[in-house]
Amino acid sequence: MESSYILQSADRKFNDLYLCYCGCDKCPPGYGFGPAVRPNYLIHYILEGKGSYQIGEKLYQLEADQGFLIEPQVQTYYCADSLEPWTYLWIGFDGANAGKYLQDIGLTGSHPVFRCSYPDELRHIVMEMLEHNICTSSNQLLMIGLLYSFFSVLARNTAAAVPVNSDGGNQYVQQAVEFIQNNYAFALRVTDIADYVCVNRSYLYTLFKKHLNTSPQDYLTNYRITRAAELLKLTDLSVESVALSCGYNDVLVFSKAFKARKGIPPSKYRRQKNI
Repeated sequence: MESSYILQSADRKFNDLYLCYCGCDKCPPGYGFGPAVRPNYLIHYILEGKGSYQIGEKLYQLEADQGFLIEPQVQTYYCADSLEPWTYLWIGFDGANAGKYLQDIGLTGSHPVFRCSYPDELRHIVMEMLEHNICTSSNQLLMIGLLYSFFSVLARNTAAAVPVNSDGGNQYVQQAVEFIQNNYAFALRVTDIADYVCVNRSYLYTLFKKHLNTSPQDYLTNYRITRAAELLKLTDLSVESVALSCGYNDVLVFSKAFKARKGIPPSKYRRQKNI
């Protein structure tokens, strides 16, 4: 029989993503569960042995280092092999963005099976969850961190951990734009952006030209200058402070870049803010 603990809370601190239960079990030969539906998402990861997983008419034969996703309210059946029954761990979870996070790592109803080469890390995460099964504020914070860590480990090498929308290149651009918007105030280089989205610099340039009709460097500069103009209009920060706030350590370099895009120096731009 499967055994797990259920983390119950009348005062759940997180709605975006939260843990419902988790566990680990060595199944007897031929042990099966279902056909049944679950009220939340559930991931099983096989540590040893073999078994099968069925969704509708689709049957998957699985082994160690593979796992499978069960979606809410979807009827499934899974069964341990009669000769080499599996040992697996599982986590049940839910939340407003649980489906999106799963899609980000490539797991969907149409692609429910994955492979991951980090069994020790996944086991350690679940064991730590099991060790902190008392519902306290401290443990709730710990659990959400461990759940995100579990997702992070899966994302390293799940077979489907690539952009799943029809235009993967555009997703790289979206990720790069978000990275720029969150980090423009630092000494950010185009190579940093490319490294973050895991593509080389020349390919990132091609994607930006295709989707935004600009280069990553120009997008970064324009974003910085746009934010600088807002600060000049809406705050009393000095020009030097505005420059530093927008990623420029040299105020002269900032002034030159600002004038090139706005047509006037930042100090004059500020004087016009009440016009």
